[in-house]
Parts: sequence; structure tokens; C-alpha cells
Amino acid sequence: MTGPAGAALVTGAAGGIGRAVCLRLADAGTPVALLDRDAEAVEAAAAAVREHGGSAVAVPADVTDGAAVHKAADAAEETLGPLGTLVNVAGVLAVGRVTELDDADWQRCLDVNATGVMHACRAVGARLAERGAGSVVTVASNAAGVPRMGMAAYAASKAAAVAVTRVLGLELAGRGVRANVVCPGSTDTPMLTAMGDLPADHAALVAGSPETFKAGIPLGRVAAPEDVAEVVAFLASDAARHVTLQTVYVDGGASLGP
Repeated sequence: MTGPAGAALVTGAAGGIGRAVCLRLADAGTPVALLDRDAEAVEAAAAAVREHGGSAVAVPADVTDGAAVHKAADAAEETLGPLGTLVNVAGVLAVGRVTELDDADWQRCLDVNATGVMHACRAVGARLAERGAGSVVTVASNAAGVPRMGMAAYAASKAAAVAVTRVLGLELAGRGVRANVVCPGSTDTPMLTAMGDLPADHAALVAGSPETFKAGIPLGRVAAPEDVAEVVAFLASDAARHVTLQTVYVDGGASLGP
């Protein structure tokens, strides 16, 4: 599968799913601009992509700052040429029941997971529309479509990210721009680790939790970041040229097909 035309801008690119997406796109021959608020980490990730044989540049920025995202997109194009793909991966997690949720945690999730996606879609979407081609892929979460106890802030913000992406796709379809969403489930990333003490074999996640109404994972394993990256790369490529406004769950069946 060949990569998408033009360069790609990937947010949340310093680690986890974002880094895996960058490496996968680079494998397909796509130049990649890596955006993350952690300047040192994103520079290291860009170096790793180059060592992997890809073309990459780090464009440090915070997705909550709309002007900074515009500047990062400018910098990406100055170095790599016109952007043809945006992949929204940047995200944060806060846990807490609705009746106990901290205001700051709620706002942080919305700022990064929802407003951050809007900022990137606005900055890159306008460029794609002007050129009459391109693809946007937002990495959300299966929590956006399936209630999870203690995850109101995360779920609400990811649901908003889904909505923004699909509306963008509808608005820009006539300009040849596609927009799709990937919803991972439990994935072996630092975010999963931050949720609490979990056994190395992830047995509790695979088994599920009836007391919290959380289904297990029918395929019997937690995803690797590369599992998600493969689907992102497909949706960004010309192999998916007639696919838009879709939401693809990559969760081993944990959402049971919503």
C-alpha cells in the first residue's frame, strides 16, 4: 500500500500511537511532520523516523493553542512541501465519576481532545480544501461511543472530536477531502499505564469488568500501537479513496459492534 500524496502532519507524535503512525506513514514513503507539546520528545521521535529511513521534521506546538498549530503547519510545509494528510492523535486522559470530577480535569480533556482536534482540522483542512484533495484521520476512542464508568471527561471530549471530524468531512467532501475516525480500545501505551496498576499480561482488561459494566476483549489481547497505525495508514491512503465520514473501531471486539 502506497502512502498518501503530499506530506502528513501528525499530532501527539512523540510516543504511543502517534509515533507508531509516523513510522507507518514513513514506511509508505510519506514525509511526516511530528507535532507534540514536548519539544525534546518530539525531536527524538522525528530522529527515530529519519533513522528508520523516512523523511521527518519536528514541529513542536501545543494543540490547545490555535495560532501555534497554524505556525506548525506552516513550518511543516516549508520543510516537507504541501500537506496532504492530517492525523489527530494528541490526547489526554482524566478519570473520575461525574459527581466527583474535577473542573480542571474536565477542561483539560476538552481543551486537548476536542479543541485541539478543531485547531488542527481548521489549520490543515483549509489547505486541503484549497488544493482539492487530502485526508484527515482522527484517533478518538471506543469510549466515545460506549459509556465507561469514571471516564466522563475523556469520553465526552473524544465524542466531540468524532463530531468535529465528521462535520469537517461533510463540509469538505465536495472539495475532494476525506475525513474519518479510528476508535481504539485498550492499547499498550503510556496512557493505559497511567490509568492504574495493571498486570503485565493485561488479563483484567481482556476479561472485562462486570461490576463496572465493561466488556472484555473477544480477541483476547490488548492492541499494540501498530495495530491502530495500520488502520490509520489505510484510511489516509488512496486505497480508501471512496471512504469518508466513517468511524472504525480497532478494539478487538470490546465495543461489540456499536
